Amino acid sequence: MDKVIVVEGLSDKTRIAPLIAEPVTILCTNGTVSASRLEELLLPYEDLDIIVLVDADKSGEQLRKLVKREFPEARHFYINRSYKEVATTPIRILLDVLISANVQVNKLLTEG
Repeated sequence: MDKVIVVEGLSDKTRIAPLIAEPVTILCTNGTVSASRLEELLLPYEDLDIIVLVDADKSGEQLRKLVKREFPEARHFYINRSYKEVATTPIRILLDVLISANVQVNKLLTEG
C-alpha cells in the first residue's frame, strides 16, 4: 500500500472506496481539522503518496490550505464546483479524477 487518499467525511469514503482496485488507505478528517490533528492523522503516512480529494466548498478549501502548509508534497485533486461534494459527484467523474491521480480503478465500472 503506497497511497493514502484524504477525504472529509465517511460519505466521501463510502462513495469512492468501491471504485478503487488497489490497496489504498482512505482517511476521513471529519471536516476541517487543526494543524496538530492533521499532523497526527497524516504523519504515519508521510512517506506515502498523499492524495487530497475534498469537497469544493469553504471547509474543503480550508482543509486544502492546511494540508498544503503541513504536507506540501501532497497531491491535490479537485471535483467541479457544480457538484459541491465528493459524495454527490457522479461516479464517472470520480473515476476520471482517481485515474488522473494514478489510482487503479475497478475496470468493470469504466466499461459501459
